[in-house]
Amino acid sequence: MAIEEKLEILAKLRAESQLGGGEKRIAAQHEKGKLTARERISYLLDEDSFEELDPFVAHRSTAFGLGDKKFLGDAVVTGYGKVSGRLVYLFAQDFTVLGGSLSEVVAEKICKVMDLAVKNGAPSIGLLDSGGARIQEGVESLAGYGEIFLRNTLSSGVIPQISVIMGPAAGGAVYSPAITDFIFMVKGTGQMYITGPEVIRAVTGEEVTLEQLGGAMVHASQSGNCHFVADNDRDCLDQVSRLLSYLPQNNMEEAPPVETNDNPNRKDEELLHILPEDASKAYDMKEVICRVCDNGEFMEVHENFAANIITGFARLGGRAVGIVAQQPSVSAGCIDIDASDKAARFVRFLDCFNIHIITFCDVPGYMLGVDQEYGGIIRHCAKLLFAYSEATVPGYRDYP
Repeated sequence: MAIEEKLEILAKLRAESQLGGGEKRIAAQHEKGKLTARERISYLLDEDSFEELDPFVAHRSTAFGLGDKKFLGDAVVTGYGKVSGRLVYLFAQDFTVLGGSLSEVVAEKICKVMDLAVKNGAPSIGLLDSGGARIQEGVESLAGYGEIFLRNTLSSGVIPQISVIMGPAAGGAVYSPAITDFIFMVKGTGQMYITGPEVIRAVTGEEVTLEQLGGAMVHASQSGNCHFVADNDRDCLDQVSRLLSYLPQNNMEEAPPVETNDNPNRKDEELLHILPEDASKAYDMKEVICRVCDNGEFMEVHENFAANIITGFARLGGRAVGIVAQQPSVSAGCIDIDASDKAARFVRFLDCFNIHIITFCDVPGYMLGVDQEYGGIIRHCAKLLFAYSEATVPGYRDYP
């Protein structure tokens, strides 16, 4: 066969793989207000930087009721590219192909890109939009989840791991995001739950909608599973890009410095007037943080969960720092169970990735009450003490 013929066949295969589940399913994806897997990758990455891996593999499950239909690349797009010139590895589940379900091949593709992320010391990003395990493959798909969980665990503290929930994530699919460092969710389309409303209704008799059960705001404000909430796919990916700017590539590097043009010797007289003369009156600690940080820029993490403590990223002298602060305007800034878990996890992330810790203290103590004591506040608050005590990055002890 001539080279020209081979190239022509290759071009046809590539064009077929670009269509995923077909034009009708792509249109259905758009009708839901969602981008396709490839559109999401294209929007997040720098122009022409994406290098796809395994675009022509197909599922092996014709014997399990799927017939002879093969989708090139199966239900996930994997590869690597750059965000603001920095290398990242990522996978995007393709809901247009068999509902984005996880097959043996899909799991292999995801595991391969995760392995490459660790090998090359670059962040790993998962764009999730899937109906769950491909039941036609039975235990093979479940085994795939196990392999993904293993890699999430081994990668923890080695490279940043980010999960972006842009569609459903149900059953076993929710545990991988929970192991990763940060979870983004899109309002209205991103959902996480162990079992759906119909199963809950059958077992417990409770009536609940998908959004009430596992929507973005539920996980952002009540369960604490979600760190960032976005209005749509593009807004979500913009937030992911912004977060990456504060993070190093891996645990052996530091986050890149940024020229902020903020004079490090500037004075802000307004800081003298933010704190009220009456110590019993509340104030907004975020106003203090924004006046101290470069250009007043602060990217809050877990904004809607345990609001009595503040966590997030900022810059001082152009270098990324992590902020932990009590919030006097919420429960007087008392530290409760949720606040302890929230801050402890964040401090440990900062310590893993060489990000300096800045702590703003104004706290009357731990939250009182029978519910807190019965809920294990001693155990939970000990997590925060442990996180600070084991931290080796410059932190509150180095800034008297």
